[in-house]
Amino acid sequence: MLSISEFSEMCQLSPQTLRFYHSEGLLVPADVNEQSGYRSYTFDQVEQAMLIALLRGTGMSVKLVKRALDEPDTAPALLRQHVEEVRLQRQAQDEAIGDAREFFTSWPEVRLRHVPEMTVVSKSVPGPSAGRSQYDWDEVDLTVVAAVQDVVRAVESCGAVVSGTPWRVMANETPEQKKQSLTGEGPHWLVKIPVTADKEAIAALPGDLEVQVFEARDELSIFIPGKSSMAKYGTAISRLFAHPLDAAYIDVSRMRQVLHDGGIETTAAIRELDETGVIG
Repeated sequence: MLSISEFSEMCQLSPQTLRFYHSEGLLVPADVNEQSGYRSYTFDQVEQAMLIALLRGTGMSVKLVKRALDEPDTAPALLRQHVEEVRLQRQAQDEAIGDAREFFTSWPEVRLRHVPEMTVVSKSVPGPSAGRSQYDWDEVDLTVVAAVQDVVRAVESCGAVVSGTPWRVMANETPEQKKQSLTGEGPHWLVKIPVTADKEAIAALPGDLEVQVFEARDELSIFIPGKSSMAKYGTAISRLFAHPLDAAYIDVSRMRQVLHDGGIETTAAIRELDETGVIG
């Protein structure tokens, strides 16, 4: 029999770790003295300790390691599952590192610009339920990207040309959209794509696409890199509202999110006050 200190040294597992594995039923000592509580192990348990160390070294949870040891036939599949989870986690970490590096290299700043009049094609986007306790921005991004791709294909198939960066806005342009946006069915978003098209191309567009005129306007904008999140959206809004304006204010009913490859640019139209302070 090997004492816990001897077994610890042989297996390169600390006594604290061995006690934890014992409590989890992962590596149970061959004997536990009832009076002193001292744990003893057999030499045959070294192999089991080695396998545990190998699997735990991959980052696999104690629960999965125990299952792999209890059901050896499932071990390869469990390891493949864990490898895929690690890959996704590393991918998410790499993206977060890239976003953080870009964020701190070039701190997001609010900019004032003029946007000219343009023709846009609009399409409604079904989205996650507005009644959910936590808004799923990943799902929003996926459905919006799919809708943009559908519109681009439809526009180009009719001979029109995409002439600018797409954006999304909340679906509240009509009373019906406002009503539906409060339901699970939606739509909750609209995608807008600038186009250059003649009358024939516009007439050939599918019926679920609406052609609109985007009026020229001045607006504030701020670009935040990376995936969408409520925190980033809130940060963008707070920065826009904090930006000083001279005899003007932000029109929250005319906000949009421009869809760049590396992140989201949140914009808000500016409306001026006249000399008496009345909204113009």
